[in-house]
Amino acid sequence: MGYTWSWGVIGRNLDVFLQGLVYTLFYTVVTVALGMTIGTVLALGRISFRRWLRWPASVLLEVLRGIPLLVLLIWMFYAMPLLTGVAVSAPIACILALSLYGAAYYGEIVRGGILSIDSGQVDAGRSLGMTHGERMRRIVLPQAARRMVPPLMNQSIIMLKNTSLASVITVSELTYRAQALSSTTYRALEVYTTVALFYLAVVIPSSLAVKRLEVKSKSFGSAGRPKGTLSTRRAAAVLRRPSAARRGKQEPARGGKVGELV
Repeated sequence: MGYTWSWGVIGRNLDVFLQGLVYTLFYTVVTVALGMTIGTVLALGRISFRRWLRWPASVLLEVLRGIPLLVLLIWMFYAMPLLTGVAVSAPIACILALSLYGAAYYGEIVRGGILSIDSGQVDAGRSLGMTHGERMRRIVLPQAARRMVPPLMNQSIIMLKNTSLASVITVSELTYRAQALSSTTYRALEVYTTVALFYLAVVIPSSLAVKRLEVKSKSFGSAGRPKGTLSTRRAAAVLRRPSAARRGKQEPARGGKVGELV
């Protein structure tokens, strides 16, 4: 028995899908911003040579990476209010869970980008009298940022798709609205096909943009260092500026590892 498609229900309820897409994009932007911020803090803590920073950050990152997102969402919405005595709305629970889950992966990306910089460059900056802030700002971060952009974008696309799991705690995003519409129209095939098309309309252009960024990042030099970041002429100009050594604040060497950042 053949299935009779009926796309009229989609046209009559197009506003439902558009509103759901707006909420999906809103939750994506918020959780990506919070996830990157928290992840950066955890990454800096994990590569610190101070144990009281390194161990808590390492444990938290591993715990967050080991918990499935669906379990984390349900725990935030149902279990956390029982422990804290504070009622947590579905949108807040969604933002907290997605942000913490994303922070674990953003943190690893940031940590890997920083540690990928040759420690010899940091040693050179230290020997020239640069402070820790100057080394990070002029040597490490300009190079690490270009390496981190493609994986950060890929993780953000994953975060966009992960928002669909928030429907299990009744967050009114695209998938939840599709479920509600499907239960009233009994047109699940048309509804979920339309939802898939909406996701593809956002994900495919984003993926193409990431691929372009990856191609551009490879063109910055075979050694992985962005061309022009520390060219001879620019480096000479930077080093002519007042530095810690000229102010009599030569910083002692600490072993020359990029990981010793905090």
